Parts: sequence; structure tokens; C-alpha cells
Amino acid sequence: MTRKIETQLIHAGIPEDEATGAVNIPIYQTSTYHQTALGVHKGWEYSRTGNPTRAALEQLIADLEHGTHGFAFASGLAALTTILHLFSSGDEILISENVYGGTYRLLANVFDQTGLKFSIVDTTDLSKTEEALSRHPSAILIESPANPLLTITDVEAVAQAAHREGVLVIVDSTFMTPYLMRPLDLGADIVVHSATKYLGGHSDLIAGLAVVKDEELAQKLAFLQNAAGAVLAPFDSYLLIRGIRTLGVRMDRHQENTAAIASFLKESPAVKSVYYPGFEDAQGHEIQKKQASGFGAMISFELAEEYDFRVFLSSLKLIYLAESLGGVESLICHPSSMTHASIPEEIRNKVGISEQLLRLSVGIEHAEDLIEDLNQAFEQSRKGE
Repeated sequence: MTRKIETQLIHAGIPEDEATGAVNIPIYQTSTYHQTALGVHKGWEYSRTGNPTRAALEQLIADLEHGTHGFAFASGLAALTTILHLFSSGDEILISENVYGGTYRLLANVFDQTGLKFSIVDTTDLSKTEEALSRHPSAILIESPANPLLTITDVEAVAQAAHREGVLVIVDSTFMTPYLMRPLDLGADIVVHSATKYLGGHSDLIAGLAVVKDEELAQKLAFLQNAAGAVLAPFDSYLLIRGIRTLGVRMDRHQENTAAIASFLKESPAVKSVYYPGFEDAQGHEIQKKQASGFGAMISFELAEEYDFRVFLSSLKLIYLAESLGGVESLICHPSSMTHASIPEEIRNKVGISEQLLRLSVGIEHAEDLIEDLNQAFEQSRKGE
């Protein structure tokens, strides 16, 4: 019997400690393990290579993503860095037009020194993507919904086009989580998460996860994970397992609030435009309905010119101005100076990341309180008043 995702969040992976039957996997806070003789041990040698708490998390995310092998890292960027080490000097990576600024910085300012090349493509346009894929890059890295404009890429269509050209498909599914979308089922080769966000859910840890289902790819990533060593600590692995267990109920509330707030913002005279894939007229709405079971809990919106975004941000009382997203508390950021500041201004302007653009991660507070907070900040920030 195939269990529903809500049940899998709690019972998938390794749901209890084999040694004691404890329903919470213990925090195995150890760096090394006793070997009774040379090369004779109980399956564990050194905690960079493997730790029982981390292994439970890795099996859990593999099960949730319908993969075979999961990998836990010290951050989302540590996960991505390890994945990018699969490639060599001269290889080319295609990336979505909207990507997290840290992803762009990693490719433009770190991996450029290794000779790894990257190109930006509008992955929402299949014909443009196919044209770029015809150059036979080594991989394509997709964000969908993309950060920060929430554009939607047809993951299945891009994966099919990429595989015809022998191109590896990597999907950053941080905004969706396996509760809403499973990219491996859509044809992706690797799914990666900044687990700091919705999977952890409480703004109390930094973590990254990756999942694959190909055995050869899994062996390569396992080698790189151990060799590079940016692994997730046992305590953070424990916290992340605990966070994942409530992912379903949190995401349901997140999405309920987001739909209400998006509708409010769309009608507000203080807002010039709203980016939210849940709107029927939004770019990619039908694709999102096909490939995911929800629209997520992120909204980006552009303030009208007669509103001062700095005053607006400083006037909010419940919603925190902060980096990150996906916590139980609502968080707002200014992409052009915060999350996407590392992207050159000309690229930001080209894709629509203006100074008036704000990104809102909707929490699980009462929606009416959040709307009231937005409304009073709008009133405070109207120029000339």
C-alpha cells in the first residue's frame, strides 16, 4: 500500500531507533566509533563519512522524494557546491533566468576559477531552453517556482528535452518541498533543497539536502560528500527530522494564508504587481497545477512608485525584515539589496528585480493579522503623508 505524503513525513525513512525502539532517532553525538579489530566495526567508522542520525535523515528525504539515496549537508549551498564538483573545467551549466543570488555568486565567483562555465536561459520558454540544450551543456539547473519572481518551469518537458541531449537535470525544489512536488518523478536526475527553509521550518538550523535515484550518480555524490566534508551535524540532523514531521500541517496553513494575502495585495492600490503562481492568470499557472499539488507560500510584489519601500519595510510590526524564508514566522526581504545583491544590476533589471520589488514568505500566523500589518505599513509609507 502506498502511504499518503502526510503519513510518510512521519513514518518514512528510519522511523525508530533499532537499538531501543525509541520513536525519535537519537542524536548520535560522536565523531568516531569503536572497532573491535582492524576493519571490524558495526557499520560506522567516522562521522564525516556516516552518522546514524544523519543517515536517518538521508533515508527520510530519499523516501519522500521517491529517490534511492539522500545526502545531508551543512547548508543548501554546501549541497550545491558538492553537486557542482561533479563537473570539470570547460563544462557548461545552464541556469534558470531567476535563481537565488547565492547560486549565481557560487557559479560566477567561485567555480569560474575552476573553468566551469554557466549560461542563463529562460527555462519557462521551452523553445529557448531546447536551443540552449542543443549546445550539449553538461547540466541544467532549474528553480521552479524561481526565486524571486516565482516563474514556473515545466520540469517534465525540460527534463525530456535535456535527456534527449544527454544533459543532467538538477532541480532546486526549496520552495515546493516534497510535500508539493517531487522532481525525480518528473524526470530530474538530482533534486536539491535548502532545508534551512520549509523542511526545517522554524528558522533554527542551516542545512542542505540532495536526492538521486541513479546508483552511479549516488556513488559519485557519496564520494564527494565524504571527500569535501561539508556534512550536516547530528544535532541539526535531529532538528531537521523533527521539522519534516510537521511539514504537512505547516504547508497547509502557509498556503491558506498565502492565497488570502495574495488576493489582498492584488487589490491594494499600494501594489503595482503581484507575483504568485496561484492566480489563474499567472505565468505557468496550469503547468504548476500539473506538476505540483499546490502553489507554495511565497509572494513577490512590486510597490507602486508613490510608496517608499524603505519606510514600508521599517513600518512592519509582525512581519520580520530578514534574510531566509520558510519559517513559521512571516519574513520579508528586499531582493535587490539582500538575497540577489550578488547578481549584477543589469541582469537584475533585465529579469525584473527592481528596487520596488519585495519578497514575502508567508508564515502561519492568522492571515487577518498579517493583512492588517501590511495595510498599516502601506499607510505609513505613502510618500508625502
